[in-house]
Amino acid sequence: MTPHDIQRRNLLRGFLAAGCALYLPVLAGCRDKELPRAESNPNPGKGPLPAVEVPPEAAPIGVVPPATTPGGKMTKADARYQDQPKGEQSCAQCTNFVPASNTCQLVEGQVSPQGWCSLWASKTT
Repeated sequence: MTPHDIQRRNLLRGFLAAGCALYLPVLAGCRDKELPRAESNPNPGKGPLPAVEVPPEAAPIGVVPPATTPGGKMTKADARYQDQPKGEQSCAQCTNFVPASNTCQLVEGQVSPQGWCSLWASKTT
């Protein structure tokens, strides 16, 4: 190991220690708060509470929410749509594909049965 490698390793360890030191007070504050217990469920015996929609402006810093069209579907660019299949995966074999209209339940506009996007989900799962 060269002196440069040792210097670099020590620098990285220092950054890690500083990051941990900044995070520890946050963890310590978590112990002060009481977590909700199962007995205090405001909806007992009726299953889980409904999901709460978070507005896009409340997304975590650095996370860009996907663009959606007025119909609530994702844009082709954000879904990483392509007109050719990805291996054995194609729109025709996706659970979201609507063959009667060559459309997708999640992606805007018409899509090719031979196309593919990152939202692909097998019909046979």
